[in-house]
Amino acid sequence: MTTIHWCGTGLSSGPGLRRLLERGHKVTVWNRSVDSARAAVGGLTQDVRLYTLDALTAALEPGDIAVSMLPADHHVGIAKACLAKGANFVSSSYIAPEMRALDEDFRAKGLVSENEVGLDPGIDHLMAHDLVARYRASKAYHPDNVLSFISYCGGVPKVANAFRYKFSWAPAGVLKALRSPSRSLRNFSELRIARPWDAVTAYDAPLPQPESFEVYPNRDSYPFMADYRFDADWKVRDFVRGTIRLNGWAAAWEPVFRAVEKLEGASAAEVDATLGAMAAELLKENSYSEGEADRVVLFVSLKAERDGKPVFHETWAMDAWGDVRGTAMGRLVSVPVSLAVESVLSREIPAGVHAAPHDPRLIEKWLGEVRHLAQYMDRIDHLA
Repeated sequence: MTTIHWCGTGLSSGPGLRRLLERGHKVTVWNRSVDSARAAVGGLTQDVRLYTLDALTAALEPGDIAVSMLPADHHVGIAKACLAKGANFVSSSYIAPEMRALDEDFRAKGLVSENEVGLDPGIDHLMAHDLVARYRASKAYHPDNVLSFISYCGGVPKVANAFRYKFSWAPAGVLKALRSPSRSLRNFSELRIARPWDAVTAYDAPLPQPESFEVYPNRDSYPFMADYRFDADWKVRDFVRGTIRLNGWAAAWEPVFRAVEKLEGASAAEVDATLGAMAAELLKENSYSEGEADRVVLFVSLKAERDGKPVFHETWAMDAWGDVRGTAMGRLVSVPVSLAVESVLSREIPAGVHAAPHDPRLIEKWLGEVRHLAQYMDRIDHLA
């Protein structure tokens, strides 16, 4: 029987891990703290081991699947161990260049490295693939249409606090993301932003109860035009993948922004130490209490216009919050990972290094499962 080696039992791992165990899969749980891992699995398995790359590598067998829910700098090492032992790899994280470079090796060995299958990236990819396919199949499709695409996702408090944010994943990672520049397309022009707070704008979300948020572009949006199957000759006015926050977030975080700015030119060690200390302090005052509900919102939209008038405009909208099943963030990151694991087991994903699937059957299947994870999820036709 194939063994699933689930590495990491942090804030966003529990529900997907428990789902695999409850469905009868053979799972070995690896973590840097055995005690916290045992608490996370709640007695569903006794096969909990102390994670080291050497120990994991020694345990891997041909055909196994290693799931990395550890920090991103562990992924490539685990993927290389999978190649050496004839195993497959799954992660919710973005595909780093070093992971992409392993594509030919995974293909040559008939193995899968499936990445970007969490919330964002992950569910957002599935929604984008669905919208582009629907647009292509619609009567509105025309090569002269002008297109606008947006995708905004974020974890926010269900009940707003003064800081306008509570930490539902690694606090240091949240702060480090503030140092990442972004590139997006706005009004037919490339928009490069060094600091997220320099590009905060308003977004009116199409929820059953309309709500306004603050949003900003995240990372490099450009490569996703090709990944989402945009034709090279399409006329694209806007294309942005970004982060969503509660109104008032930018003002509340002003002291954090100023502290991050002071790290310009600092060594990597100094940056890590400073942000780590900041994160620990912020977490004390802005962490979720036991049983407190978090919230996740996600909006993915594609609009096509001809002669200045919209001819196609659809949006996937999702609103989820913590409940008796646990946190919304935990469900929406880790359950899609578990779906990816099962798709690898079923040989539904081809060999090589991949992000979330384009296959319409898998998209429909996975989004069908995701619907059960959110309190609200709908695909809205704005022109209906």
